[in-house]
Amino acid sequence: MSDQNDQVDTADVGSDLPAALSAEDRADLVNVIKNKLRDLARDHYGFLDTLPPNIRIRVDVLRKIQSQYNELEAQFLEERAALEVKFHKLYEPLYNKRYEIVNGVVEAGDESTVDKETNESAGDKGVPHFWLLAMKNNEILAKDITERDEDALQYLKDVKWSRLDDAKGFKLEFFFNTNPYFSNSVLTNTYHMISEDEHILENAIGSTIREKIISHAVSWFTGEAVPIDEEEEGDDNEEEEEEEEEEEEDYVEENDEEEDDENENENEKGDKKNVKNTGEV
Repeated sequence: MSDQNDQVDTADVGSDLPAALSAEDRADLVNVIKNKLRDLARDHYGFLDTLPPNIRIRVDVLRKIQSQYNELEAQFLEERAALEVKFHKLYEPLYNKRYEIVNGVVEAGDESTVDKETNESAGDKGVPHFWLLAMKNNEILAKDITERDEDALQYLKDVKWSRLDDAKGFKLEFFFNTNPYFSNSVLTNTYHMISEDEHILENAIGSTIREKIISHAVSWFTGEAVPIDEEEEGDDNEEEEEEEEEEEEDYVEENDEEEDDENENENEKGDKKNVKNTGEV
C-alpha cells in the first residue's frame, strides 16, 4: 500500500550541499543520499504492505489521528511561546526590583527587618555573592563551578535571558561588576534547540539557569529550593520509616502473643500438678 502524498521528494537533495565539492563529487553524493532515502521509504511502505487489509485500514486511521495531534501540538507550542513573551514582560519589573536590592541600588522597604544603621556601619551593600551562592546551591551547576569560577562569580550582579529570533533557543547574559578577571561587563552564552519538537537543549546548564536560577534565585540563595528528586527521596524515606514502624509493631505483637501462650502453658502445668498432689493426699 503506497500513499502518493507520502512519497519521498528527492528533487532538491543537492541544493544545500557545499559549493566546494566538484560537480562529479556532488552528483555521486546526491545519488547516495537519494538511494538511501528511497531505501528508507521502501522499508516503511514494505512493512505496511505486509499487514492484513483490515489492519492497514486501522493503521491509516491511526496515522490520521496522529496527524491531528501534531496539528494541535503545533498550536500548543505557538500559544505557549506567546504566553512566555507575555509573562516575561510581567516578570521584568520584579526582576528589576530584585536587581536593585541585591546590588544596593535601593534599600529594602519598610516591611524589611534590616537594621540600616548596622548595615551601613558594617559597610555592607546589597546582598554580597547573591548569584554565586544561588548557583552553588543547585546540584547541577555546583558540579561545574570551579574555584576559579567562584572568584569571578563573586562579581556577578545579574543574569538575564531572552529568546532567539528564530525561537529555537535562547541566550543568557551575565552582568558583572568591574573585576580583575576580564574586561567585559557582559558575557553572553547562546543555547540552541537540538529538537524543536521535544525541546531538548544542547546544554542542560543553560536551561537550569533560565528555568530555575533566574526565576527562583532567592530560594536558591537561601537554600529553600528543593530539587524534585530530593522531594521524592524524602517521600520514599517517610514510606520506609512507616513500614519499619509497622514491622516493629507486628514484631512486638507476635512476642506478646508468644509470651501469653507460654504463660498459659505454665499455668496449665501448675494446675495439673496441683490436681495430682491433691489426689495423693
